[in-house]
Amino acid sequence: CNFKNISIPSYFYITGLSGMLHMRYYYICLFFVYFISLLGNSCLMFVIIMDRNLHTPKYISVFNLSLTDICETLIPKIIDMFLFDHQDISSEPCLTNMFFVYHFMNLQSLTLLALAYDRLVAICFPLRYHAIVTKPAMFLIIGVVRIVSVTFFSVLVGLVNRISFCRSNVLNSYFCDHALIYRLACNDNSINILIGKISFGLLICTPLILIIITYFCIFLALLKIAHGADRIKAIKTCTSHLILVTIGYLPLISNNIASITTPFHPNTRLLNNSLTQTIPPMLNPIIYTLKTEEVMQSIKELYKRPVFSIYKPT
Repeated sequence: CNFKNISIPSYFYITGLSGMLHMRYYYICLFFVYFISLLGNSCLMFVIIMDRNLHTPKYISVFNLSLTDICETLIPKIIDMFLFDHQDISSEPCLTNMFFVYHFMNLQSLTLLALAYDRLVAICFPLRYHAIVTKPAMFLIIGVVRIVSVTFFSVLVGLVNRISFCRSNVLNSYFCDHALIYRLACNDNSINILIGKISFGLLICTPLILIIITYFCIFLALLKIAHGADRIKAIKTCTSHLILVTIGYLPLISNNIASITTPFHPNTRLLNNSLTQTIPPMLNPIIYTLKTEEVMQSIKELYKRPVFSIYKPT
């Protein structure tokens, strides 16, 4: 490849869900999804900060998940692009958009893996839990995950600059999708295809496989618990996490399998993918609030504090 002859367009055009009826109503609905997601995750983060009883390794991960959910959501950019007709995006902002979308998706996935590790140690090694899963250890895990993610996706985005575009600058997506961009290449894009496949494995396959292995080990440990009440109590501590994993991975995997086995209309695929990326950040804080006794108890305790008493109805 002769880098002197590389041609990069000054802008890309994001088509999104063009041609579908009543899409403005869909974007307005997305705004309410974003509002609930922002409010729910902010409230959960506030509760974790305010209650010292939640200053534990597990809730450090939960806090990180909520922070990632707020940053990961694509809704503000989607609304700006399609509701206000800003579908032209310059090359550099497009690559920046690509980096942050994949980076925060990856952080969300790996944070669920960190929470699975927390549950594994808590159930399989309960007597050693506080020695193994410490706050410094969890901060280290989150820090390493962030550094690895930033490094990998910086390389992924950087390699786009070696692509020469001479076919089109139109992306049939709702963000700057790496796979769609490298398919527009006129020169050798084999390294981009390889890094894209590695990205898919890093984002979806590897964390999910490790989570499945983790819960297989947890299942074996639960079988050894003699008392049914203790077994149910242990299962309850995993309920919130299992629901988050299900709503995070099941739609994503289903969409990928369906796209291979079933001839989807492009707009149907985009609609499914956009919902898959926007609904989980809204549901995560709701599930952790309603399904976790510790969080509910913390909310009740905060409500009783004098600083909040002035807002109580008389």
